[in-house]
Amino acid sequence: MAFLLFIDESGQDKGESPYEVLAGAAVEDRDLWNLIQAIQQAELDLFGRRYSGDGRELKGKKILKRKVFRHAEQLPAILPARRVVLARESLEDPVHPTKERLAALAQTKIEYVGRVLDLCGRFRVKVFASIVRRGAEPPAAGEHLRKDYAYLFERFFYFLEDMGGHDSGIVVFDELEKSRSHILLDQMANYFLRTTKGRQRAGQIIPEPFFVHSDLTTGVQIADLVAYILSWNFRLPTMTEPKREELSRFAQQIMGLRHRAIRDVSDNPEFVVWSLAYIDDLRPKSDKEPT
Repeated sequence: MAFLLFIDESGQDKGESPYEVLAGAAVEDRDLWNLIQAIQQAELDLFGRRYSGDGRELKGKKILKRKVFRHAEQLPAILPARRVVLARESLEDPVHPTKERLAALAQTKIEYVGRVLDLCGRFRVKVFASIVRRGAEPPAAGEHLRKDYAYLFERFFYFLEDMGGHDSGIVVFDELEKSRSHILLDQMANYFLRTTKGRQRAGQIIPEPFFVHSDLTTGVQIADLVAYILSWNFRLPTMTEPKREELSRFAQQIMGLRHRAIRDVSDNPEFVVWSLAYIDDLRPKSDKEPT
């Protein structure tokens, strides 16, 4: 058996996102196709047709942006049967928008995200994320794997251990620009083959990832939604950036998808390691030491 970890990013474009997030959604191979079918059926049931296609993607920054919530609140909640007709009309005839169509489409987008996260819970999806402070000091360029990736793989490894230690972990990335993909491949190989922790974790996580197109891969679309919601809403006491309260119900759903591991850390045998990690500095200790 194997668990596939679908990974995507949010905020790495240095835009207005309050935090950079590297997020993963892990699903067991035996559940994957059933989850994909259920999500695609939800898309058909809610929009009356496939939303994706014709240049449209079900990405967080598109379907959860502030304007979507403003449109949704223009009218009271539209009855589901009427809403699906209006949402389909809005998609099929975008050049003739009406207030009712826009509100229906926006309400449908919000309902869809909640439905996807509910399905993730039903199919035992676990979420992982490294949440990075905006403006965090980057590591020096080189062959070492960035801390946010290392933290993500560490927590995925703990999850695999807690599942019995017999399952393989397969990493699936949203396709990057080719030169970035080569750099990441080299850094992952260095981490998993040349470091003590990496070699241990390579016993369960296959060191070479797959790269896929996000618009064609449902698992990456889940990771994208998780990354976007965490960036804009998830906050620990040390995270001071403002958040969007309208995303709180989705963040609560994500909290239910976390993995909680217990490990012996710094002489504490009951140390709790959650699958979501906040990182305020990406540099390794060697980069921080004064010269």
